[in-house]
Amino acid sequence: MLAAIALGSNLEGTFGSPEENIRAAFLRLSALGEVKATSSLYVTTPVGYLDQPNFVNAAALLETQLAPLELLRGLLAIEREFGRDRSANAISKGPRTLDLDLLLYGEEVMNTEELTLPHPAMHERRFVLEPLAEIAPTLLHPTLQITIAELLSALSA
Repeated sequence: MLAAIALGSNLEGTFGSPEENIRAAFLRLSALGEVKATSSLYVTTPVGYLDQPNFVNAAALLETQLAPLELLRGLLAIEREFGRDRSANAISKGPRTLDLDLLLYGEEVMNTEELTLPHPAMHERRFVLEPLAEIAPTLLHPTLQITIAELLSALSA
């Protein structure tokens, strides 16, 4: 199944700078499937909690045999390897060494306590749509039934 993943980092981590964290995460994703495409790196300002450094964001397409929840758990394990703390003490939308969000998993639509597909806020986030549109502009959002390029264009309007 083809999965779309958003990546973000704004803190130094195990692999160095946020840029180096993202590049290392691209490589680490290959443990979960075949990386089909990776976007350029985008420097973006924080959203929500503003008192933190700018983010480096990117997107990847991953062909995987893992079920959606298995893939999510694999992504969370990679975050932990990179020093990410998702505990209740962490600041919501705060600084992080690595953030991996499962955006899309084929045409899958699901809403459980652990995972919502498609990602519920992806269509509102330029820092997600820009890198994803670079590598998959014609990918269709399964509930909105419009392409990633169209979602980005609507956000720009």
